[in-house]
Amino acid sequence: MIFYFSATGNSLYAAKSLDRETISIPQVTDLPRLHFEAERIGIAAPVYGHEMPQMVKEFIRRAEFRTEYLYLILTYGNRHANAVELAERVFREAGKKADYIRTLLMADNFLPAFDMKQQAALDKHVEEQLAEIRGDIEAKTRKIEEVTEEDRAAHENYLRTVGFRPETIWADFDFTDRCIGCGLCTKVCPAGCIHMEGHRALRTGGNCQACMACVHVCPEMAIKVNPVLGFQEPDPEARYRNENVSLTELVEANWRKKKPS
Repeated sequence: MIFYFSATGNSLYAAKSLDRETISIPQVTDLPRLHFEAERIGIAAPVYGHEMPQMVKEFIRRAEFRTEYLYLILTYGNRHANAVELAERVFREAGKKADYIRTLLMADNFLPAFDMKQQAALDKHVEEQLAEIRGDIEAKTRKIEEVTEEDRAAHENYLRTVGFRPETIWADFDFTDRCIGCGLCTKVCPAGCIHMEGHRALRTGGNCQACMACVHVCPEMAIKVNPVLGFQEPDPEARYRNENVSLTELVEANWRKKKPS
């Protein structure tokens, strides 16, 4: 059993590669009780600013895991810094202990800094990393990836860069007039904070995870990322989805359909 949060398919692909039973965190987050039991339980999630999305943190805080082996895979694209240490702290503060935490280098979908065409073309040896992780999990290896002083310094430098801005600093998007009302953005938003008004997509703003799933999926490039802290998209016409994950899978994972009242 493995839970995942995925905006553009990387963590979903990792989850599919590690266990047959995959469960989307956005699809269970509204359940009144989160109680799960299995021989092995895993979580696959990206890191934004070296930390897990708020929804994943809240899931870890609320969930009850009855298992012999609890593991966490953190996907990242450029620098993980001390993400392992920060994630371990979330578990500890929730009264839980992860037996295994490991980072997984994949394509970086952070639009303000990276060209998606270049990222998709890079060979980051994902399959080799997954094979190693799979072996560790099957053997129930108990190991927390080492965090160095250099890693900690990288995160401190990031914090100085963003200052006291909220975690959603990178969620400065404009929904432009190029919107054709297809509604795809509403279906891949894991937080359910985009809705349709007439034939136009609008953000409520609340609970945004700054995952950029909506920006990446828009077929008309109608959602633009505004420059923040000097970052500006290298290629505003390039978007990303993991080649091993279909759009249908992302919709099924993230669409927060309203339940009948």
